[in-house]
Amino acid sequence: MYDIVVIGSINADLVFKADKRPNPGETLIGKDFKTVPGGKGANQAVAASRLGAKVAILGCLGKDQNGVFLEENLENNNVETKYIKKTDDAPSGVAGIVLAEGDNSIIVVPGANYKVDKEYIDKNKEVILNSKIVLLQLEIPVDVVKYVIEICSNSEVKTILNPAPIQKLDEDTLDKLDYLTPNEHEFKILYGSTNEEKILKEQKNKLIITKGRQGVVFSKGEEVINIPSLEVDVVDTTGAGDTFNGAFAQSIVKGKTVEESIKFANIAGAISVTKFGAQGGMPTLEEINKFIKKRKV
Repeated sequence: MYDIVVIGSINADLVFKADKRPNPGETLIGKDFKTVPGGKGANQAVAASRLGAKVAILGCLGKDQNGVFLEENLENNNVETKYIKKTDDAPSGVAGIVLAEGDNSIIVVPGANYKVDKEYIDKNKEVILNSKIVLLQLEIPVDVVKYVIEICSNSEVKTILNPAPIQKLDEDTLDKLDYLTPNEHEFKILYGSTNEEKILKEQKNKLIITKGRQGVVFSKGEEVINIPSLEVDVVDTTGAGDTFNGAFAQSIVKGKTVEESIKFANIAGAISVTKFGAQGGMPTLEEINKFIKKRKV
């Protein structure tokens, strides 16, 4: 049995660093370039694994050099890769990332990630049903995500959905989730409403909205609780949300409350932005404990 089964994307991140983003038709000289492992699924799997969870990933890679590189990276981070599907029909997914002006802009080309289908899920259903929690995102086909949520709901396997990149989801799918972790923008699209407080109270201990420097909000039912962000020296914000989700899943699996898990994930996310790369700054449990001791949080 795995603590966490992550079902999602595995990408190579092509990271460009510059002082500013180019305007349409403009060419700029950049400051740095690196190819690093990414993809929201892989990122979240690595984040949870580094914190001590037993993690397996379900996803698809092309039979190319990026695929080899990405699989080796997951193995080096103690993520079980034997269930990954390999295809000749598409290249491994890539993401073009521009780091500039203190933030990131990303274009994702899914490639092999869109070869994750219901047949593949059925083939690996036993792995899914024997996990403690399933962690999902939206960089694989949305009908497959909904299919997994249905399977888990019928079998009482807990699910977390990080709804990014955002797509509108039906109410039935949202109702079947155990935890939902949108950012502010994603929340408004999912619920078609700006009445954040009302919906948070209705979705108590389930809906968790990340708000960047404004922290994280959720509700126990009677009041909305804000977990403040932590001040750190920011190097690269790529992967901070994925770190948060992987850490949150790990904490829930360990039996912590939603509030405790949010605080833990908030610390992990803060540490992650102090280093380069989506996975480069993802902390170990030891690093989190040192941060807690030093900052007294």
